[in-house]
Amino acid sequence: MRIKNGFVLRDVCGEHVIMGEGVGALDFGKLLCLNDTAVWLWEKASEMGDFTVDKLTEALCAEYDVDAERAKADVAAIVAEWQKVNVLE
Repeated sequence: MRIKNGFVLRDVCGEHVIMGEGVGALDFGKLLCLNDTAVWLWEKASEMGDFTVDKLTEALCAEYDVDAERAKADVAAIVAEWQKVNVLE
């Protein structure tokens, strides 16, 4: 999977949000607020281009001292939320 074209991470009044820009995001019409971990994962997913929950989990575990099982559950939950709001393809 990958982040759809037209969706970007922005800092709005001190909050990190995903917002739609351009034609690819015409039907989005909302902001998605992210916590620090979700921001890190969004940036990593953007760098990777194509990514999986497993690849993001490996990257998270390599960067932070976190239990792999817990990390995978957290990454899967965040990615599921992104899928639910339709910012991934």
